[in-house]
Amino acid sequence: MKKVFFSLFFLLTALFLISCNYSKKIKIGGRALGTYYRITYIGEEKAAIQCGVDSLLDQINAQFSIFDPTTLVSRLNHGENPELSEQFQWLFEKSMEVSAHTNGAFDITIEPLVEAWGFGKDRKISLDSLVIDSLKQLVGYQRVHIEGKYLVKENPAIKLNFNAIAKGYAVDQIAEYLFQMGYPNCLIDVGGEVVARGSNRGKPWRVGVQVPTHHADDPIETNYVFTMQDKAIATSGNYRNYIEQDGKRFTHIVSPFTGGAEVSSLLSVSVIAPDCTTADAYATAFMVLGIEKSMEIIKHDTTLAGYFIYDDNGVYKTVKSDRFPDSIQR
Repeated sequence: MKKVFFSLFFLLTALFLISCNYSKKIKIGGRALGTYYRITYIGEEKAAIQCGVDSLLDQINAQFSIFDPTTLVSRLNHGENPELSEQFQWLFEKSMEVSAHTNGAFDITIEPLVEAWGFGKDRKISLDSLVIDSLKQLVGYQRVHIEGKYLVKENPAIKLNFNAIAKGYAVDQIAEYLFQMGYPNCLIDVGGEVVARGSNRGKPWRVGVQVPTHHADDPIETNYVFTMQDKAIATSGNYRNYIEQDGKRFTHIVSPFTGGAEVSSLLSVSVIAPDCTTADAYATAFMVLGIEKSMEIIKHDTTLAGYFIYDDNGVYKTVKSDRFPDSIQR
């Protein structure tokens, strides 16, 4: 009887230890794509996960970074015509889809204007209206397409920029990698673009919307926290990445319609979508479109939800769509 008792005791202890091991909360992080990444996954810790994530991010950077002259997008922008990878083709077609849905508010051919406003590799501003008007002739998502495995441009001077969608894509790729490695429960944050998959040891993941700051290096704070499960959120704002010249502040969000980069009263847009690639692209598009037009798109697309923060004469105010979750913070 005593032997049976001890055997049962050791069995239960072993099962308890195994259960604890597979419910551990593991956190890793680093730098990639010009920003930070933070990952939390539930289960047994594996050193290979960090190496796998870093390798995946390096691969994405090697295709979509405009700051490295050796990347696929840089080679295309400099006049070469290399064979396109499957990843590149997929993200290109996804970009075209969002462009069509937003009537061009999201547009990966925006790069010439991005460079002119000082947000390209050289960080030089050109405020000449004639220059801006001429560069607008190179912008338009209908002016590029893929034939076979190659990019076709209407004008050789057209340049691409995936910065408004690549981070979201990276988050989705990490989530898929973790799932393939046997970790379906995870929270991935790459520069503020977030995917919540599965659960946090049986509970939904908690995420928050950042409060717009007055300066780029101000501390990050949140005052709107909610739960999210098997969805993604991305935020686009005009308060972190900007250039100041002659007492004026110019945001990195450039309008494909006007060619302008001036700050509006709309400070940030957070979009929830089934995947982070989609959320990232729409967040940028909605910053360009403004609240009213964005809410009209959300109204007719039940996969999207939006949260808008705007400045009303020095007072921050918010508007959210019906499907955006309520805050649980008191």
